[in-house]
Amino acid sequence: MAESAQVQEPTVAARVSLGKVVLNIAPGKSGEMVERASKVLETLTGQKPSQRKAKKTVRDFGIHKGEPIAVVVTVRKDRAATVLKDLLMAKSNVVNESSFDDLGNLAFGIKEHIDIPGVKYDPTVGIFGMDVCVSLEKEGLRVGRRRRAQARPGREQRVSKEEAVAFMKAKFGVEIR
Repeated sequence: MAESAQVQEPTVAARVSLGKVVLNIAPGKSGEMVERASKVLETLTGQKPSQRKAKKTVRDFGIHKGEPIAVVVTVRKDRAATVLKDLLMAKSNVVNESSFDDLGNLAFGIKEHIDIPGVKYDPTVGIFGMDVCVSLEKEGLRVGRRRRAQARPGREQRVSKEEAVAFMKAKFGVEIR
């Protein structure tokens, strides 16, 4: 009789995948500053960013309700991995463990966009800092997003902090501090 083949559990890196990368620049002033920030995000991602408007008026800062004060772009699939590699290079591939939350998301900031490899300083644009939010997901999460027969994903579909750290180390070679 032949021995039965043992089924191996897939590695963490195989089950966890990169869902999306969200880049946000909030200059806090409308007009030309928002346009320049939009230009920076468009050159980084190749996508047109959307503007975010002020929710309320703050007189001390000169912000009025409804005027655009920030730009944001969401990158998915293969382009997200490419953009994330460049953004991590700006941080020297080092991320704090406190940057991970309990649901497998990662958030960090970049002080100057010119730290990103391949980006050169343009005096007409200036220098902007940005927030980067990375969402990781597991196979089977689609059941919560699909139109037909939509259902709530189970707890095993959530990415834990430990799984997220292991994925970032394996896939992107990130050093966790």
